[in-house]
Amino acid sequence: MTPGPVRLGLRENAAQFSLLVAINAFVGAMVGLERSTLPLVGREDFALRSSAAVLTFIVAFGLTKALTNLAAGALAQQVGRRRLLIAGWAMALPVPLLIAVAPSWGWVVAANAFLGVNQGFAWSMTVVMKIDLVGPRRRGLALGLNESAGYGGVALAAGLSGWLAASFAPRDVLVVAGAIIAATALLLSVVFVRDTAGHVALEQARDHAGADAAPLPLRDAFARATYRDPALRSCSQAGLVNNLNDGLAWGLVPLYLAAHAASVDDIALVAALYPGVWSVAQIGTGHWSDRIGRKPLIVAGMLTQAGALALLAVGNGAVPAAALAAVLLGAGTALVYPTLIAAMSDAVTPVARAPVVGVYRFWRDSGYVFGGIIAGTVADALGYGGAIAIVAGLTAASGLWVLYDLPGRKASRAGTAREARRYAGEAL
Repeated sequence: MTPGPVRLGLRENAAQFSLLVAINAFVGAMVGLERSTLPLVGREDFALRSSAAVLTFIVAFGLTKALTNLAAGALAQQVGRRRLLIAGWAMALPVPLLIAVAPSWGWVVAANAFLGVNQGFAWSMTVVMKIDLVGPRRRGLALGLNESAGYGGVALAAGLSGWLAASFAPRDVLVVAGAIIAATALLLSVVFVRDTAGHVALEQARDHAGADAAPLPLRDAFARATYRDPALRSCSQAGLVNNLNDGLAWGLVPLYLAAHAASVDDIALVAALYPGVWSVAQIGTGHWSDRIGRKPLIVAGMLTQAGALALLAVGNGAVPAAALAAVLLGAGTALVYPTLIAAMSDAVTPVARAPVVGVYRFWRDSGYVFGGIIAGTVADALGYGGAIAIVAGLTAASGLWVLYDLPGRKASRAGTAREARRYAGEAL
């Protein structure tokens, strides 16, 4: 079948956009399978007593995902989005196999390194390809739908895997479900996904005709997104802290609740509530940020997350307090997550988008590394409540950084125009 003309827009690309939404739900489900069960597997199947030892799987996941995000951003323009998406799903296939035959916790850590590569390539490409398809006007809505699907997959898989783990061996649940998800998503990506290079070229020619169309070198993208550009650096640090507290919620909260005699079903409920609220709410928050600007939602979201973690710390492991904290944490993250990527995309030209978003996602997912290390070591030294309180303080500080450093809507638009002119003149 001959493909139709390339057009930008959500409605104009509804079929491919919907397919990528479904595939991103599978990406999220691969992580969600571990949310309510894997920390408990470390304690029960491998007799790990140190929180820092248990959370090594999150450190391995975060490190490989962060580095893969960076590579994906640099390679997307050269290799193609679709090829990287397929490569990401191919890397998911060993994950359930390694967990199934693991004789030691080190094999589970290795499986999560493969999972990090899967998430880095597959999630990065679904994000970038949706941005490519819709163009600039509906970017926030597109990212809200993307992240909603991904974290809807996380929530559904977390809840179902925890529920099944109450009746079956948790490791068996992870292995069977992981194999089905990875194989299905790989097949969909190979057979039905189409590349979006034509959409990038169209937007570049239509909206940024005066700018250089050459890909942005990774070195320059890294400098801009890390420290040079106020809009980009403030989003990068907020993304890092957001995933730092997400890593805590993933790895430490199940242990915290179990230490206070919560059942596996109760832990599964809390593990599912947080990404469930996050998933549903960010459809609206992404669209809202298109209308009122990115900064108010990011600041409010980070401060809401900090309040939720403070409630969790003082709740002393009680399930009702933890459930309320999970709802608030999900609401705060919904305000932040799609908005940060939209703010990064707003500040760069289309050809610079993939490498800059790749650098942002590198720093954001480095938060899992810092989260696993900080949460694990501090929990061993000060207890679970102390670790959660420290992360709450870091999250509040991050929100205040955004309030100070991120330009407002008018300033951001002016800065973007200046950057496009500078990009055209200097060929960064």
